[in-house]
Amino acid sequence: MKIILVNKFHYLKGGSETYYFGLAEGLKALGHEVHYFAMEGPDNVPCEDEDLFVSSKDYNGPTSFAQKISVAASLIYSRESMRKFQALCERVRPDIVHMNLVHRQITLSILDAPYLKTHHVPVLFTSHDYILVCPSYVMLDGSGNVCDACLGGKFSSCLKRKCVKGSFAKSAMGTLEAEHLKLCKTYRKIDRIIAPSEFMRQKLIEGGFPARQVVYMQNFAKQEILNIASRGSDRTDRDDPYLLFFGRLSKEKGIDVLVDAFIAAIPSLPANVRLVIAGDGPERQRIEEKVASAGPCVSGRVELAGFQRGDALKAYVERASLAIASSRWRENMPYSIVEAFACGTPVIGTNIGGIPELVVEGETGFICEPGSSSSLTEAIVRGFAAFNDQTRYASMQASCRAYVLEHCSQDTYVKHLTALYRELIDSKKGN
Repeated sequence: MKIILVNKFHYLKGGSETYYFGLAEGLKALGHEVHYFAMEGPDNVPCEDEDLFVSSKDYNGPTSFAQKISVAASLIYSRESMRKFQALCERVRPDIVHMNLVHRQITLSILDAPYLKTHHVPVLFTSHDYILVCPSYVMLDGSGNVCDACLGGKFSSCLKRKCVKGSFAKSAMGTLEAEHLKLCKTYRKIDRIIAPSEFMRQKLIEGGFPARQVVYMQNFAKQEILNIASRGSDRTDRDDPYLLFFGRLSKEKGIDVLVDAFIAAIPSLPANVRLVIAGDGPERQRIEEKVASAGPCVSGRVELAGFQRGDALKAYVERASLAIASSRWRENMPYSIVEAFACGTPVIGTNIGGIPELVVEGETGFICEPGSSSSLTEAIVRGFAAFNDQTRYASMQASCRAYVLEHCSQDTYVKHLTALYRELIDSKKGN
């Protein structure tokens, strides 16, 4: 098959791009021809299709008001994207198109490329966040509270609550985009939507998508992650035990709640237990200030390691006693949890979104309530009680690795996906 994969970023920026490039790798391994459609950018991985990539767009840049209006319009519907995607389709003659992150830069204007309708090309969309039912994509309102107000197409709530980064202008743009897509019935042009968690699938159905249109397929892990899980080596640092948070330091990730919870847990933990925070983001300064203001007894036990990647991050994860997923928002299927599991590191996770589909109390980790520092404190204490019971901890490590090996195979995922591709291609040919 000839497949076009679409994603706004063509470099390893986050979990969506991990999926995008991993999927391409798996499809190519099975002998399929893969092409790409993305935005231009200096960090892009070189590819043969980059001459048709669309211009990079940034509404946050230092432009005039008139330029902002022009950019805002193109973030809702891009004629450039539609024109260039049509050219790519004419060049490649794809059997199927698989979209990932497309809103606000590439836009869903590409679905209007005449080639798709003329040649009955099926289109899939992997939903990495909640933008199909929430203009702010994280289902949090402007105050950071979990919010269902836009489910069913009531998008004016986004504007009233300033849900997009607390900004009236950005919320207005998000609302206009959502209303435009609803008015144009754009999502009806997508043949299947892949939800990586059962929770997301139910939310999309609750938001008005037909059950037959939305399929659950849990994200896969790359082969190197599976290899780590299969080796089963235990590199946990028992001489210098620590909790590990790795990811973006942002409010929706609950990093502030984690710091408060750790401070409260200190009297109940062994004197050598630390908290390591590996990552960067908008909350970093606030976290630094919070730790410093708590005094030397706390600051000496919290390490802000900064952004880590590759072998350096892997070393942090495999040596950790427990990893933390403290999100306030309805995480879909966090790769960070799978990466921790592969290293045999149990996870303390919040009871929200797709996290409890991965983290099972007492088996692969411990559950706490989102936004509650006291609940997270209790989970940390439970976690270190298990860590100190070496037999129990070893059993949990085995369960974590087994989960990855049983549920996260890249080969299995790609084979199921290509079967879905063929089903859709055959169905379209019959119409």
